Amino acid sequence: MNIHQIRNATIVLEYAGKKFLIDPMLAEKGAYPPFPNSPRQDQNNPLVNLPTSINNIIKGIDAVIVTHLHSDHWDEAAIKALPKDIKLFSQNEDDATEIRNAGFQNVEVLQEDTVFEGIQLIKTKGEHGRGEILKLAGLVCGVVFKHSEEKTLYVAGDTVWYNAVQEVINTHKPEIIVVNAGDNQFFEGGSLVMNKDDVYEVYKSAPNAKIITVHMEAVNHWVLSREELKSFINEKGIEANVLVPNDGESYSF
Repeated sequence: MNIHQIRNATIVLEYAGKKFLIDPMLAEKGAYPPFPNSPRQDQNNPLVNLPTSINNIIKGIDAVIVTHLHSDHWDEAAIKALPKDIKLFSQNEDDATEIRNAGFQNVEVLQEDTVFEGIQLIKTKGEHGRGEILKLAGLVCGVVFKHSEEKTLYVAGDTVWYNAVQEVINTHKPEIIVVNAGDNQFFEGGSLVMNKDDVYEVYKSAPNAKIITVHMEAVNHWVLSREELKSFINEKGIEANVLVPNDGESYSF
């Protein structure tokens, strides 16, 4: 497999001969207002440019996976750029309806036993924060990818560390794990995605896995920087296990 970090949670995954685009936010730098009630109100989203052209990103894509419809995972630029007949997976029927209403004709709801071109796609649970903020954050999902000729991959999505993430790791024993680790927050309510301690919990649960941290430094409400995370994983001595890609960087396994 090859995992190409684009920007924020947007990745291009080549897996078992197929190419997936996950959580596409494809707008130019500064196209949208900042998320309210959060840091950097003087900076529009996205904070940084795409590392390559939209055409390069969507070229040859076999399927798109949208874990939820927040604008930093599924934006107007992606809706405009993607072919309306492309295969697209959503987390539930509500999201599928909204995506169909945007003109997409080939939308399927992920299940725990979805198969696409011989690749098993297993929808996993996520919690987009802790406590009261969950009511505002809404439903999200992750995905486990399985194929006889590939390592098992777990793309956790917009979730904090909690028991269901532990259960996915225990059940599927992923060898590669992608986590959203920017510790994004509003001024109230705490972490919406993983912070550095959550990343460490993932490592402790899967000490032999490679963990790739994305969703960093791309939208205004990020709290955890790449440099701070790198310092933390160096202190813990887990830098061989936890990878912190820059936008545009890729890994093959």
